[in-house]
Amino acid sequence: CKQRAAELKDEKLYSQGHERPESDFCPICLLAIPFRMNMHSEFRACCMKKVCNGCGLAGEKRGLSRICPLCRSPPPKNEAEGLDMVMKRVAAKDPEAICHLGTIYNSGGYGLEKDQSHAIKLLYEAAELGSTEALAKIGGAYYSGDYGVAQDKAKGIHYW
Repeated sequence: CKQRAAELKDEKLYSQGHERPESDFCPICLLAIPFRMNMHSEFRACCMKKVCNGCGLAGEKRGLSRICPLCRSPPPKNEAEGLDMVMKRVAAKDPEAICHLGTIYNSGGYGLEKDQSHAIKLLYEAAELGSTEALAKIGGAYYSGDYGVAQDKAKGIHYW
């Protein structure tokens, strides 16, 4: 009896899991993108969505080789146009766009000056708006001492 009770408790415990966030699903086919998501999807700056490689390939087969298969926007012609796309989404308070802008400021991409203090502020703003990717980046920043923050492994684990 005690052994079966322990087994039932284990079954109940192990059957409980975290649901994946909405951003882990392809917005076109609605399937979960396999982990190592950066290998199985492409980030689209026009709509701030990750589109799975399958939907990207299906779009290419339909003649949308350079056009986003989700929003049908053409790719940016240069960095300034790409930054304009991101800033439009930031103005609309899109948490993924704010997170992406924080990453851009951290690396100094799109012709912006590298500003790590502004980058971490943007990540916090995105996290407050619900971006799980921003939380993961904040955790990684504290864990490894990136983004100009002091290394604090306990705080990094807390954010993960």
